[in-house]
Amino acid sequence: MALMAVLESDLRALSAEARRRYPAVKDGAEHAILKLRSVSSPSELAQNEDILRIFLMACEVRSVKLSVIGLSCIQKLISHDAVSQSALKEILSTLKNHADMADESVQLKTLQTILIIFQSRLLPEDEDNMAQALGICLQLLENSRSSDSVRNTAAATFRQAVALIFDHVVQVESLPVGKFGFGGHLSRTSSVTGDVNRSMNHSESLDHECTSGGSSLMREPLTNAGKIGLRLLEDLTALAAGGSATWLRVNSLQRTFVLDILEFILSSYVFVFRMLVSYEQVLRHQICSLIMTSLRTNAEIEGEAGEPYFRRLVLRSVAHIIRLYSSSLITECEVFLSMLVKVTSLDLPLWHRILVLEILRGFCVEARTLRILFQNFDMHPKNTNVVEGMVKALARVVSSVQFQETSEESLAAVAGMFSSKAKGIEWSLDNDASNAAVLVASEAHAITLAIEGLLGVVFTVATLTDEAVDAGELESPRCDYDPMPNCTGKTAVLCISMVDSLWLTILDALSLILSRSQGEAIILEILKGYQAFTQACGVLHAVEPLNSYLASLCKFTISFSNEADRRSSLSQSPGPKRSEALVDQKDNIVLTPKNVQALRTLFNIAHRLHNVLGPSWVLVLETLAALDRAIHSPHATTQEVSTVKLTRESSGHYSDFNILSSLNSQLFESSALMHISAVKSLLSALRQLSHQCMVSISSSSGPTSTQKIGSISFSVERMISVLVNNLHRVEPLWDEVAGHFLELADNSNQHLRNIALDALDQSICAVLGSEQFQNNAPSHGPSKEVETRQADLRSLECAVISPLMVLYFSTQSTDVRAGTLKILLHILERCGEKLHYSWSNILEMLRSVADASEKELVTLGFQSLRVIMNDGLSSIPTDCLHVCVDVTGAYSAQKTELNISLTAVGLLWTATDFIAKGLLSGPCEEKEAGNLDLLSTPKQMDGEKREEQIFNRHNEVNGQTPLISVVDCDKLLFSVFSLLQKLGADERPEVRNSAIRTLFQTLGSHGQKLSKSMWEDCLWNYVFPALDRASHMAATSSKDEWQGKELGTRGGKSFHMLIHHSRNTAQKQWDETLVLVLGGIARLLRSFFPFLRNLNNFWSGWESLLIFVKNSILNGSKEVSLAAINCLQTTVLSHSAKGNLPMAYLKSVLGVYEFALQKSPNCSDNTAAKVKQEILHGLGELYLQAQRMFDDNMYTQLLAIIDLAVKQTMITNENYETEFGNVPPVLRTILEIFPLLSPTEQLSSMWLILLRELLQYLPKSDSSFQNKENEAEQPGTSDSIPDHARTKYNTPNGNAPISPNNAQASSRSSELISTAPEGIRSHLFAEKLIPVLVDLFLRAPAVEKCIIFPEIVQSLGRCMTTRRDNPDSSFWRLAVEGFNRILVDDVGKIAVNRGQDLKVSRPARLRVWKEIADVYEIFLVGHCGRALPSNSLSAEALKADESLEMSILDILGDKVLKSPIDAPFDILQRLVSTIDRCASRTCSLPVETVELMPVHCSKFSLTCLEKLFSLCSFDNEANDWNFTRAEVSKIAIMVLVSRCDYILNKFLADENYLGERRLPAARLEEIIFVLQELARLKIHLDTASILPLHPSLKGALAMEENKDKRPHLIVLFPSFCELVVSREAGVRDLVQIVLRLVSKELTLEKISTAVDVQKNAS
Repeated sequence: MALMAVLESDLRALSAEARRRYPAVKDGAEHAILKLRSVSSPSELAQNEDILRIFLMACEVRSVKLSVIGLSCIQKLISHDAVSQSALKEILSTLKNHADMADESVQLKTLQTILIIFQSRLLPEDEDNMAQALGICLQLLENSRSSDSVRNTAAATFRQAVALIFDHVVQVESLPVGKFGFGGHLSRTSSVTGDVNRSMNHSESLDHECTSGGSSLMREPLTNAGKIGLRLLEDLTALAAGGSATWLRVNSLQRTFVLDILEFILSSYVFVFRMLVSYEQVLRHQICSLIMTSLRTNAEIEGEAGEPYFRRLVLRSVAHIIRLYSSSLITECEVFLSMLVKVTSLDLPLWHRILVLEILRGFCVEARTLRILFQNFDMHPKNTNVVEGMVKALARVVSSVQFQETSEESLAAVAGMFSSKAKGIEWSLDNDASNAAVLVASEAHAITLAIEGLLGVVFTVATLTDEAVDAGELESPRCDYDPMPNCTGKTAVLCISMVDSLWLTILDALSLILSRSQGEAIILEILKGYQAFTQACGVLHAVEPLNSYLASLCKFTISFSNEADRRSSLSQSPGPKRSEALVDQKDNIVLTPKNVQALRTLFNIAHRLHNVLGPSWVLVLETLAALDRAIHSPHATTQEVSTVKLTRESSGHYSDFNILSSLNSQLFESSALMHISAVKSLLSALRQLSHQCMVSISSSSGPTSTQKIGSISFSVERMISVLVNNLHRVEPLWDEVAGHFLELADNSNQHLRNIALDALDQSICAVLGSEQFQNNAPSHGPSKEVETRQADLRSLECAVISPLMVLYFSTQSTDVRAGTLKILLHILERCGEKLHYSWSNILEMLRSVADASEKELVTLGFQSLRVIMNDGLSSIPTDCLHVCVDVTGAYSAQKTELNISLTAVGLLWTATDFIAKGLLSGPCEEKEAGNLDLLSTPKQMDGEKREEQIFNRHNEVNGQTPLISVVDCDKLLFSVFSLLQKLGADERPEVRNSAIRTLFQTLGSHGQKLSKSMWEDCLWNYVFPALDRASHMAATSSKDEWQGKELGTRGGKSFHMLIHHSRNTAQKQWDETLVLVLGGIARLLRSFFPFLRNLNNFWSGWESLLIFVKNSILNGSKEVSLAAINCLQTTVLSHSAKGNLPMAYLKSVLGVYEFALQKSPNCSDNTAAKVKQEILHGLGELYLQAQRMFDDNMYTQLLAIIDLAVKQTMITNENYETEFGNVPPVLRTILEIFPLLSPTEQLSSMWLILLRELLQYLPKSDSSFQNKENEAEQPGTSDSIPDHARTKYNTPNGNAPISPNNAQASSRSSELISTAPEGIRSHLFAEKLIPVLVDLFLRAPAVEKCIIFPEIVQSLGRCMTTRRDNPDSSFWRLAVEGFNRILVDDVGKIAVNRGQDLKVSRPARLRVWKEIADVYEIFLVGHCGRALPSNSLSAEALKADESLEMSILDILGDKVLKSPIDAPFDILQRLVSTIDRCASRTCSLPVETVELMPVHCSKFSLTCLEKLFSLCSFDNEANDWNFTRAEVSKIAIMVLVSRCDYILNKFLADENYLGERRLPAARLEEIIFVLQELARLKIHLDTASILPLHPSLKGALAMEENKDKRPHLIVLFPSFCELVVSREAGVRDLVQIVLRLVSKELTLEKISTAVDVQKNAS
């Protein structure tokens, strides 16, 4: 319906336009509108021609507007198939008439209508209509009056019409549909490789369509459409030849236009010519004749400007014929190709030759075309070798550059063209380029085309070779290479023929350009060609071309900074001679970009052809060796930085070196992908290269020799790389590699030997570290496969290790042997656990090394042994373990290097550790479970049973297979023990000491795994004999001093290394060994004593050990004595606390200590003192650990031993304190152990003995300090004391015999006591003893504490009284502090127990308080608050002493007298009286002497007075009032009142006596203090009840409810009254206050107040 609406609109426009001048047209248009309304579809319009005729009528009037409207509507009708076929002739007639019109728009509409007719169903079917339609287009094309747009439109319309006609022919003739031509020519890509790939894709599509297009048989009969197309083709051919067209009725036409159309038809409708005979005949006879004529003619058709275009069209047509029809037009194509090749050598215009070269280049880059040409011509014996001719022609063009005057400019232009092409842009000259530049560019263009053509041939060959590989005609170079029989495949034969025919020509041309070019793009493109052709030669097994191309490529890999040298190197022929020249160059190597790319290409080729290179590897390797030297040369550089001195680190260009180095490594790493034969070829080539250099090194020197060594190093490194990357198949390669390394190691050149040793090291470690050795453990089983595998592994392992044995035993060179041992060391460190079958050889080799005289060899051999012993024992077969132990012993006994012997002894310990693990046969899990079971054993289990359980653990096998049999383990252990025993007698002290340590460490660490029989053997065969031997040697060795090792001479005299005095004789050295033996025995006894004491004859061994200890203490050196004591001590301490030490062993140890102290010399030398100290320390620790085992007799024996030591020390060190000012070391030790001797609960009766033992070391009593009365002890207390304790108590100084069993010790002690002075002179010892005594006393039980309390207090009192004689000493201070501590402790416990301790009798407590009162009375009154002579005490010390005085006073006044103590009344009176006596000092002195009294004395007196006030005072809020406090308050109030009265009266008397003079400050301070405290003092009613008051006052006080009373002021009222007249205002004020308080007490205040009120009222 849209069409109808548009037509109606057009008809109305037509009617309007024709209304005035053409009424008939107007009427017809209106009539057509009416008819149009009755039509509903285009088909009805086609049947009704009235509508069409009105439009044709409008065109016939030849009016431009009406014609345009009419033609437009006709186009619409034709486009919608609304016109019948019968109207075509009339339409064409109308169009022909319109073509004659001069209006451009009408002409364009006419051409548009013709094109629509050709595109519609109205396409002419008969020749006349077709000729008329085409004639209209040609008429407008050739009309000189036509505008350019009309002519261009006519030409385009004609071309489209021709295309539509031939499309119709293809359709009607049922030919394959598709236009697969090149459309004129194939567009170029950015590289020749891309062009070849595109041509291959096009060829594949062409071949596919030819195959799928149906029958390829040519057909003779033609349809009408075919005939029309044939007539058109013949006319076009005639017009192209310059003739006339009969059918088209055209006399002439522009030849270039016609040739263009013919070229289009030839390229687009190939099947028309291939399948229709008539067309093929026209092509063969007319078109080919036309083209041949056109190629030969030189006439100018359309002037000079048109000639190149015409030639281009002719050549393009030739190209299409050759490309598409060469198979059917053999002769014609051969002629065409010969003519084209000939043109390249004729003296024709350069542009003409360029056009020909473009065509030839197109043939070369089209693989299908080149393939067909070569097959049809070069491979046909009767035809010309046209492809070879083309290649040679192109090569001639390329080689012509070297003869041109502008060759350098042309080459630069060629490089620019390749660079532009690589970037995807068209290369062009500048607009203002000169003629010379144009000429150079043209020549460069020609050379570029020739180069691209040659590269096209190269890539075509490569592509065809890949096709042959894909088709299975050739083996891929990446597959396992096997030599193939002669190639019979069609493509393969073709490729081989092409290579044989063309390789040399191409190589010469490409090598020339590559040598002269510098542009990156052209170099890359040519090198791609090299790579492609070389790879193709390799795949085709073309050996000569392959080697030639490789040699040529290698020529471009290295450059030199010297230009002349570079030229000379380039001019040399490829091969080994050229490589020699490279090696001998002395100039710096410069790697240009060309070199780098050439090297990359070489790497690519080697990667691709690694399986087929074979002998050609040598060429590659020579170049890679030179590259390797360049990479590692400090003088090598790249061209960009060669003129600037930059380091490699600062230049980014040196990334090329990194890349090349990586490529170099990757090439050999990829050998894992090669066939085994290829790998062998590679190794053989490397060995050949290395061997050549080895031979020439001996005859050369200097830089050349160095470079050859570099090549050998390269070969060796690459052989290692190949080996490492082929570890999975190393067996067939190993002999080749190892054999060459052995050859190098046998060379006289040291550098080569080092290279060989390093290489052998890396190779062996790499092989042993491979996967096939991962699980190289011998397996047991019947599998034949397993046996075969084990045999292969055994063979391989022995083959890998054998070069070391061969090298070591076959050479006499020390450095080679050392290198061999280093290799062995590295192998053991890295791969030792993977060895299983070569251990015997390795150990035998190491044994021979131990006997070597060279220190270096012994050191290296031992390093290997150390690795074996530390890390490799688990991998050594069982039958080789004894050999390993023997080898270790050999290194221990060697005399070359002391440190090695010492370390080897340590390795024997490692061996025993490993062997001992074999004694526990179960797996780890079972052993852990066993240990847990053992740990979970109840503590009540007997110690012996637990130890036996440990030692029998190895017998619980539970069916598990042991790693090493028990018998083998026993033998191995005894072999180790035997070696250690022999080494224990070595003359070198360091070795024997180390052996002794190791022996005992071994037994100590693994003793729980040994059986009883083994232990007995160890004790009697190794342990005790070692002790006897060491003891004998220590006793018999020389005592002469040694001189150290001579270090040199100075001033003509030699000087030696200093030796410490403790080791400068043989005897001292053996003493050190003996100390180690004793330490080892101590460790064994500490760890295994409960088990060992059950062995047979162990007691006899113990007794012999005790005898040795006694002798060592008495006769041995200090170190030996201490070690002997420690041996016993550790045994006793370790097992006494656990209950594992029988009493007999403990008593034997005590006996040894007692004997040692009795027999020790009475000398004060350091050795004896140190021994005594050690014994005493041991006694203390012994008692501390074995307290539960001590009874009364043993404890008294212990005290007797200590007492003996004290007395001995005091006698032998009588002047020690005077000389050194401190306590002798032995006494210091005794002071340290006393706190450890606290008796246990079962030994509570020993407390009295212990404390009295300590008291005897304090100063003895004087006559003034003797007890005034000796009270007998009450039965209740004494009955609880044992007889020996009673004896001890009754003995004044506690020196009665201790035990009947220790008569000897007691007699010795009695002798000492009888000779000792009555008073102990060691005040320093006593000073240090007091804190110890106090601490022990405070820890004593209550009963024993109460018994000894008086003695303790008495002794401390005596110590306190030493202040008067020695006030500067700390002795009395410590005594005071101790006295305070025990008193505060006692008072505190009484307060807690409220005096209800039933265990303590009352008489005992009375005695205690009596002694306490005596001490207070004597010390406070006689030694405190007095002016004592002292010149050495500082102010701080004096202040501290004052503080100490105050502390003892505070404890008496605040702690003792205010606590609920159990002291009797008389003791309380004495204590209060003591305070009062101290308080009376200031007031008792004459007033003249008061001022002479020190300040602290008056202060002390005032403090005592304050304590009296404190004892009397009472506070209602306090809760500490008790019975004792009340009694003390009563006593103190009377004393205080009396003292205050005396002070008041004395003050008044002294004031009167002095007259106008002031009283001393101390007296004023005292009177003021008294008055203030009296006014402040408040007393309890009970306290007030004993004051001497009138009964009425007492009664009033008792009835008074207010408890805050001061009745004591009433007592002192008379004295207060007398003080009213004092001259001191302060005193009078205080007296006034006191009197007011008295009036308040007498209630006189209220009366006076009432009288005052009455007076005021009156």
